[in-house]
Amino acid sequence: MSRVLVKSNNDQPGDNSITDQTARILNAPDGQTIAYHVLEGKAPGVMFLGGLMSDMSGTKAIALEAHCREAGRAFVRFDYFGHGESSGSFIDGTITRWRADTLAVLDEIAVGPQILVGSSMGGWQMLLAACARPERIAGLIGVAAAPDFTEDLMWDQFDDAAKARMRAEGILHLPSDYEDTPYPVSLALIEDGRTHLVLRAALALDSPVHLIHGMADRDVPWQTALKIAEAVSSEDVNVTLVKGGGHRVSDEADLVRLTAALDAMAARADG
Repeated sequence: MSRVLVKSNNDQPGDNSITDQTARILNAPDGQTIAYHVLEGKAPGVMFLGGLMSDMSGTKAIALEAHCREAGRAFVRFDYFGHGESSGSFIDGTITRWRADTLAVLDEIAVGPQILVGSSMGGWQMLLAACARPERIAGLIGVAAAPDFTEDLMWDQFDDAAKARMRAEGILHLPSDYEDTPYPVSLALIEDGRTHLVLRAALALDSPVHLIHGMADRDVPWQTALKIAEAVSSEDVNVTLVKGGGHRVSDEADLVRLTAALDAMAARADG
């Protein structure tokens, strides 16, 4: 893979905060591009993995970058294939493709041990990356983590008519609480997801894990955090349940909670 820099339209002369103003591009062998921002600093670094149909300019990603900058800690955020500034169409994305993007950024951009922070679908990608690169992982922080969502929260929740329509047409449009228009889900995404399910057996992950989940999350049940806690082999697992908290977990109190969890995990790694 190769890397290039692409200036964004809002670059201001004299601004030396390259992570704020410059989108960097990682070129994949198949010609697709992964957009990312990187902040150099001390280890362990922090790598943020966003959610489905989200992008690297979201509230949590930006807040974490600002927090890491203040602490002098390395930080990376990026967009998956079909998301944000990266190339590709969302409908063509799969868990396999997004896993490849995650590993490419981990291997090519992030340096040294990393604390992975996975939000929603990013929590699934976090677990997949940790299983693939255990030697690189200093800790895992899941925020409303949603492993296996294609099976448990999509396919298993579809009625027979919806399943038949998806099999016939290869796509289903689902309503969104966050957008005015429905979003497309492909049969390929569902079928591919079955090859990456992680909560059907024990996960040999021994790094520290902290899971934060809102108990009023309407998209991903808070019990998912308990399933992850039970699945991982690590003995260093903390679960924080936020009464009344929704799926996004991104208001001011949530961000304070998240950055505190990050600081505590980084301190253990430093020690």
